[in-house]
Amino acid sequence: MISIWEKETFFAKQDVIVVGSGFVGLWSALFLKKKHPKLKISIIDRGIIPTGASTRNAGFACFGSLSELMQDAKNMGIEKMLQLVEMRFKGLELISKHFSKSNLDYELCGGYELFGAGEYYNEEKIEASISYMNSLLKPVTDSKKTFRLADENISEFGFGNTKHLVKNRYEGYLHSGKLIRCLLQKAQGMGVQVFTGIDIKKYELQGDSIVLDTDRGINFTTERMLICTNAFAKELLPDEDIIPARGQVLLTSPIADLKWKGSFHSEEGFYYFRNLGNKVLLGGARNTAFPDEETTEFTTTENIQQVLEKYLSDVVLPEYAGDYTIQQRWSGIMAMGGDKMPIVKKLSSNVYCAIRMSGMGVALAPVVGAQVANMMFD
Repeated sequence: MISIWEKETFFAKQDVIVVGSGFVGLWSALFLKKKHPKLKISIIDRGIIPTGASTRNAGFACFGSLSELMQDAKNMGIEKMLQLVEMRFKGLELISKHFSKSNLDYELCGGYELFGAGEYYNEEKIEASISYMNSLLKPVTDSKKTFRLADENISEFGFGNTKHLVKNRYEGYLHSGKLIRCLLQKAQGMGVQVFTGIDIKKYELQGDSIVLDTDRGINFTTERMLICTNAFAKELLPDEDIIPARGQVLLTSPIADLKWKGSFHSEEGFYYFRNLGNKVLLGGARNTAFPDEETTEFTTTENIQQVLEKYLSDVVLPEYAGDYTIQQRWSGIMAMGGDKMPIVKKLSSNVYCAIRMSGMGVALAPVVGAQVANMMFD
């Protein structure tokens, strides 16, 4: 049983309860509090820290590689692709606006996409795709040359099995843990309560209120609820188009005289790597085992890790054989679906969701958070 002091403070009825303390949940709470400072807002998360994809990703600050955007235009249509890119681009700008880059290890160091010798993309097609995409992106990035061919860097970087290299001047990386910590500190400093280690089992409408049942035997009551649990939202929202997607990552030991610095992608973004100081962080290969990776299990698997290690030795570090070991491995859970657009909508009376970031939560979350905050109190 709780005391009267707890009942009238920590467990008092809230104006808004946000379920999920990842990027989207925290940005949403910040924008809600900024627009309506008197709101009583609590965030509830099942983990002892935010997990999912927010603190278990590869730390990329990007809005899409050339081949990925070309494929998105084909699958989603040009208008939707550009809308999604603009959301990501604006999201990265919002991060810089709200936080010091130095506090996040945030660098717009430039990004590159690798194209192998045997791929469908030849030089002529790459040049045509660059010209086409640059013209489409001009209103978004305010640049005539978002992408450019950078083959001159291949030998300098020492990459193997790479025929062409395309640079994106607006790509970068950051420290995901530091961004989450800064968001948490800012939200709490504005008066947002954050509860961790509490799992919401179900919710129900009771008159004008929403009652949330938890695994701790404590109920929370709120006027409005916002679900921001991304891939795990399926547990509360079984009818939504959400497919979990595990992203596996590995990190090397320090490598002396590492030749390159920056963020890199290949195969429509299914492989991604970056430097972390003088270590190499590599993730992806989900496209080699789609059915197996449609899971919410936070594990790594031998087959994916072997593919990553082969890519590391053959493509990323062919000149460093024997100079490094694998220091760490982990995985994060993203949310995919039939469409890459986030799901941001009102579900029922005073219940909202902002979910399905399709692996781009770092960039999308600030924009999605602002969008849903406006929606909840329009």
